[in-house]
Amino acid sequence: MDRCIVLVDAGYLLGAAATLLTGDAARSRLSIDHAGLIQQIRDRAQTETGQPLLRIYWFDGAPDRVPQPEHRRLRVMPRVTVRLGMLTRADGRFQQKGVDAAMHAHLTELARHKAASDIVLITGDGDLLPGVMAAKEHGVAMHLWAVQAADGAYNQSEDLVAEADERHLLDRTWLTRAITAAQPAPTAIPAQGAPEPSAPAPAEPSDAPQAPFPTPARTPTPGDLARSTPAVALRWSSDSGWVDPDDSIPLLDTLTTPQQVWVDREQDLEVTGEPHEVGRTFAARWAERLPPDQAADLLARLDQAHPRIPRSLDSELLRYAARFGTIGNEALDISVDHRVQLRAGFWSGIEQSTGALSAPTS
Repeated sequence: MDRCIVLVDAGYLLGAAATLLTGDAARSRLSIDHAGLIQQIRDRAQTETGQPLLRIYWFDGAPDRVPQPEHRRLRVMPRVTVRLGMLTRADGRFQQKGVDAAMHAHLTELARHKAASDIVLITGDGDLLPGVMAAKEHGVAMHLWAVQAADGAYNQSEDLVAEADERHLLDRTWLTRAITAAQPAPTAIPAQGAPEPSAPAPAEPSDAPQAPFPTPARTPTPGDLARSTPAVALRWSSDSGWVDPDDSIPLLDTLTTPQQVWVDREQDLEVTGEPHEVGRTFAARWAERLPPDQAADLLARLDQAHPRIPRSLDSELLRYAARFGTIGNEALDISVDHRVQLRAGFWSGIEQSTGALSAPTS
């Protein structure tokens, strides 16, 4: 058949891209336009092979093989088929299991049945070498794409590179059309000369020394305080003993009707999984669904607790965030940095949805 097929090892593509763009292989550090990336792959495959595309196979890992939001977005795109292996943790990091075996099986079956004249592989795994050799014996032209390596490092099997018929590089310029380093949550910049954490906040006459933070539109976030100089001691609302577990704050789950659950699931397909965006989405839904007769009181209580999030709501936010693969892939527990971004996103969502946060007082 005069057509091409693309097999994508998502772990290799996105891990190598993260290393190149951020210096860390964690995919959670990336912001990915999946629709744009798929279109780029499709266009390039057709141009380099000179054949129309039959299909793109996207191979990735997921906990218990349960599709994550990015997988649900991908699998409804035209000409895209998602195949999932297991995602397991070893030495404190997640690792894919079964992905290379699935790619090998698909490669050999596609070649044996002459499903395509050209197959593009985006991978660096030398375990696929036997599959590449077998595909060539069936008359398939093998195209190997490599992600530009960071600092001249080598990120593909040398034997795999040698066996490919054609070799092409996905360089930084090509990658960053759809993949960029995730931007950190916006934070206020603390000024120098902050008072010691234990010092009470003084009144500020016009000739008083500069305050620890420039007067902002709202109270500094926990991330601002954690990065201040000197560092301000701050405990999160999830710390044991800060407040009673039963703080009578209604949860998003209790405010959401069964009909809204389905709508939320569809809308979550458009959420990238970037922590600040996840926190903002959660907060907007919570604020919009508050009972009208309780909203003013609850928002006032939330304002008083700022920059901390009430304990029960904070716990639900973390549980909600854990469903997004880009947050949960790096470790079973959400990292401290991601928690800061989630909570900053929460306050951003509350402020955008209600305008309820008051300006800080002197």
